[in-house]
Amino acid sequence: MKSYFRLCRLLDQATAAICALACGVLTLSVLAIVIARFGFDTGRIELQNLAGYAFAVFLIMAIPYTLARDGHVRVEVISERLSPAYLRRADTVALLVFLIPVFGLMAAAFLPDLAYSWSIREGAVETGGLGGVYLVKTMLPLAALLTILQGIAAVLRRYAA
Repeated sequence: MKSYFRLCRLLDQATAAICALACGVLTLSVLAIVIARFGFDTGRIELQNLAGYAFAVFLIMAIPYTLARDGHVRVEVISERLSPAYLRRADTVALLVFLIPVFGLMAAAFLPDLAYSWSIREGAVETGGLGGVYLVKTMLPLAALLTILQGIAAVLRRYAA
């Protein structure tokens, strides 16, 4: 079990690095777009695509990152009145019955579209846009897999202590 937790911790560090990189790229590309548009009255479609790609990667990879830190949203009005034992059981049921099947189904349902995207090396729909849409689309099943692994780790952590 320690090796599984170690693996999840390493994957979480990689996810955090991807999120940080995507956030930095998003910030810099939006800054460059604004400076180019308002400072030089010009624009680059590649920069706009890069900002969109960075936002998509940041958004989807934030899901396993947040789950690893137990930062998902709860209805605090209800949960603050419930016992810790009940909350632990409710979280376990939610993770096992909802999170794992839903993210597993999401990854499985998306794989044919991803395979097609890779087969044609899908690029931007805009003329002159940035290629590599298939790389961005790869993040969806990857994030689903990471979310499932972090969900299993969360369940194991609740009962290992």
